Amino acid sequence: MDERRKYERKATSIRVEIIHPAFGSIIGFARDISDGGAQVTIENHPTPPVGTVVSVKFRKVMGPINEEPVAMRVMHTARNTVGLMFTGA
Repeated sequence: MDERRKYERKATSIRVEIIHPAFGSIIGFARDISDGGAQVTIENHPTPPVGTVVSVKFRKVMGPINEEPVAMRVMHTARNTVGLMFTGA
């Protein structure tokens, strides 16, 4: 199978807050993360549409990993999982 990923993924379970004015705040958990983005599992909430740019905060048990939200784009969705890519914006 052809591997298209540019960045190595690391398995994780980091709490993620996805924020957008149209739907407010969605809480999920990153299943894996890389320098290019993250795969996030969302429970009990519809997934944002592909192409949507969202603000994302990554959180660990003892507080935020990033104080300021980072811009990420929804690249794909499947059931309750979204693929997010850092936009660099």
